[in-house]
Amino acid sequence: MSRDETAAARDTELEKDRARYGLIAVVMSNLAIAGVAVFGVWRLDGDKAVIVGVLTAAFTAVSSMTTAYLGIKAISNTARSIALGSASRREPAHTPAKTPAPDAGTPAPATPAAEAPAPPPQRAP
Repeated sequence: MSRDETAAARDTELEKDRARYGLIAVVMSNLAIAGVAVFGVWRLDGDKAVIVGVLTAAFTAVSSMTTAYLGIKAISNTARSIALGSASRREPAHTPAKTPAPDAGTPAPATPAAEAPAPPPQRAP
């Protein structure tokens, strides 16, 4: 296996570990929020206005946590696929074709040096 293949396999395993442990962290956080909400509702003994507030806050926290994780993961995956896609699409650097070596008896033709491209015009502030 070449170094590039080893690095790619290592990156893939790292991404799998990040996804796995990130999902575990989100699930554990959601379970903790739900547990605190259930405990709070149980201790309030029927005060409906406060129970609604506790459940609303718990639902908001769970949905925010889950949405944030999924959004960040989706953006990370998209950025990674764009970066990998653009790296594979890059063309190798253009190398000029070599001219055959002149015979020992004939002088080499003079070739003009390639001029560097002019920089783009500057904008006026």
